[in-house]
Amino acid sequence: MLRVRAPATSANLGSGYDVFGVALSRPADVIRVSRAERTTISVSGVGSQYIPEDPDRNTVGAVAEALDTPAHIEIDKGVRPASGLGSSAASAAGAAVALNELYDRERSKEDLVSIAAEGEAVVSGAAHADNVAPSILGGFTVATPEGITRVDARVPLVACLPEIVVSTRDARRVVPEELTISESVETIGRAATLAIGMCRSDPDLVGQGMRDSVVTPARASLIEGYDAVREAALAAGATGVTVSGAGPAVLAACDEDDRRSIALAMLGAFEDAGVDARVYQTRVGEGVEMY
Repeated sequence: MLRVRAPATSANLGSGYDVFGVALSRPADVIRVSRAERTTISVSGVGSQYIPEDPDRNTVGAVAEALDTPAHIEIDKGVRPASGLGSSAASAAGAAVALNELYDRERSKEDLVSIAAEGEAVVSGAAHADNVAPSILGGFTVATPEGITRVDARVPLVACLPEIVVSTRDARRVVPEELTISESVETIGRAATLAIGMCRSDPDLVGQGMRDSVVTPARASLIEGYDAVREAALAAGATGVTVSGAGPAVLAACDEDDRRSIALAMLGAFEDAGVDARVYQTRVGEGVEMY
């Protein structure tokens, strides 16, 4: 049996829709795999009651089929489904790395990103690498049709997850289909700023680059209390705040010394809005690890 830890991720980061992603140091899924004649899946942990164990309806089943690695796969969920923190991506990424090692398939990490992205399509309806890439590779990643680019980054983050469900498919429906030239110029500038900030591990530049006037406002409308939570985080010292992935998690960039006060401020703002939430004081972290 092999065991891996697969991290949560945050995609988009405001200005980098369907392109940017980061691995988070916490939370994470734990996945155990052992050889078998046919693939079976068992799921435990947070939100496990909502995750199908049928291999044809689970991301890891698609990964096992693509690698031709039948196995019994145990998933201990630490990343809540429908959280905006790459829950299905964590499972797919962890399974891809673990099964590749279990069967000595010798596939590159870049190949595994593509395979895990196809597994993600089982849940999201389309193959996207913006979550599986950082979950496998770690750090900050840029996913384009030409491939994946990554850099190590040391940026403190706070992820606040309200007890609200926003499905990826619903969140995609509200995204504008068109944008103006001025909106495009603004978004490109913000995205470039964020990328430079990650390369420099500069929370101030990362926070500036999180600003977005196109996708984030549309998705924020699905998250009760978002505006108040954003303002509370900024007042507590956050350098930038945005919707994590499809939501409902809210992500803040910050300096190390401000993480605790920002976490408490975000929790308090959700509480004032009548929404239960939990918070993770996290950072840009490593990819899938075997242990």
